[in-house]
Amino acid sequence: MKKLTGYNFLVMMITLTLPILLTNCGSSKSANESVNKKDAEWYRSKEWLNGLQLTPHESINQQEFSRQYRLNKTWWNEAFNFLKTHDLAELKPGKYVIDSDNVFATVTELNPNEKGQVKWEAHRNYNDLQYVIKGKAEMGVASSSSPKALVTVPYDPKTDNENFTVTGEKYYDAVPGTFFIFSPKEMHRPAFKVDGYNDIKKIVIKVRVPK
Repeated sequence: MKKLTGYNFLVMMITLTLPILLTNCGSSKSANESVNKKDAEWYRSKEWLNGLQLTPHESINQQEFSRQYRLNKTWWNEAFNFLKTHDLAELKPGKYVIDSDNVFATVTELNPNEKGQVKWEAHRNYNDLQYVIKGKAEMGVASSSSPKALVTVPYDPKTDNENFTVTGEKYYDAVPGTFFIFSPKEMHRPAFKVDGYNDIKKIVIKVRVPK
């Protein structure tokens, strides 16, 4: 029998194991694609809105929302039901307890600040569902893991808040009919002034992040 050199042995091992590795990688990729496709189809169906006639904004992190919803859909259903069953235009400013400290809403009527006065923020224990009921504002969105993000105010567990500066962000109009969801995976620069709109009314519903 011909004696294998170190080089020949290495070539033989690669030849034997490469097809197995490629097969495993392909299976993993297919599995991830099928899960993402399933989540996307479920999200597009809007069955999770339970009849709420508002449009989810295109910036919503669909994968993270799908994950959280499946972990505890009760809290999300309570949030959407609150929006569906209340005349938002008539709601008085103030705090509304929906499910103890798991889901609660804050309604404000305000003259929004200029862009430079509104800080980038992110939360860890709560999602922000933000909806402009009246008027028009601008929302900034960026990934919390962005390498271009710098912490300006460290996270405070009492307020569940952390502030940043960031570049490479995206901005969107916030108008009646469309709501935003900012998970802990997104920094946001919420509801700053748009020229011509001096007064807005908005609601922020805090939905606890399931453990």
